[in-house]
Amino acid sequence: MKSYLAAAIQMTSVPNLEKNLAQAEELIDLAARRGAELVGLPENFSFLGEESDKIAQAETIAKASVAFVKTMAQRYQVTILGGGFPVPVNGKQVYNTALLVDASGTELARYHKVHLFDVNLPDGNTYEESSTVQAGTQLPPVYASQDLGNLGLSVCYDVRFPELYRHLSLNGADLLFVPAAFTAYTGKDHWQVLLQARAIENTCYVLAPAQTGRHYGLRHSHGHAAIIDPWGTVLSDAGTKIGVAIAEINPQRLEQVRSQMPSLKHRVFA
Repeated sequence: MKSYLAAAIQMTSVPNLEKNLAQAEELIDLAARRGAELVGLPENFSFLGEESDKIAQAETIAKASVAFVKTMAQRYQVTILGGGFPVPVNGKQVYNTALLVDASGTELARYHKVHLFDVNLPDGNTYEESSTVQAGTQLPPVYASQDLGNLGLSVCYDVRFPELYRHLSLNGADLLFVPAAFTAYTGKDHWQVLLQARAIENTCYVLAPAQTGRHYGLRHSHGHAAIIDPWGTVLSDAGTKIGVAIAEINPQRLEQVRSQMPSLKHRVFA
């Protein structure tokens, strides 16, 4: 593993595939020009709209999303995480899928989100992800990259379930992806502290691409795409505007923190 720059992209995706992919390419281009070698796109990067529209267009969205991530990775010579897009299971449900692709356009890892967001919030929004999404049945993978370190996958609501990240850290993760479309209502109180907790308890970097702003109707995301180091320090925060958070991933810092705070070695219960 070497030192390198990573980028967490922040978007305002809407119910329009073409507009979203155009926005994503602009931000990937920006990240690559600033020297990023690892780029994360947020959950729902290619489509964020009504559930019925997502299901109706799922096959088109899935094909376009995979092709886009592979093309961008090759074009800009970066490793990219497509942080979440629908992949059809049947005519009524999809998997919420994260896809990791290297600079040659080769698929490295794929994960179907296992924790589904079914919540009624006081701000008037009701989320029932399970109505259209089928939960994955496999724990997320850790991809071992010689240059970029061991990369652990997750998606959004997973961040509230620390046992998933313990699985990733015990399988050698150096960096945890948390691509999200975190709600504005919960994000203001929980987003950063959850990301910092996952970084600290697992002594890992966290790369958290995010959605921001208003997408359609009442749907409004928190923003604050971030990169956090293993001590819990926020290295970069994109705020609430469309943009990119960029920071260095440094193996010496990782080793330093793990040496100073070897908590994973002190675990008593498996």
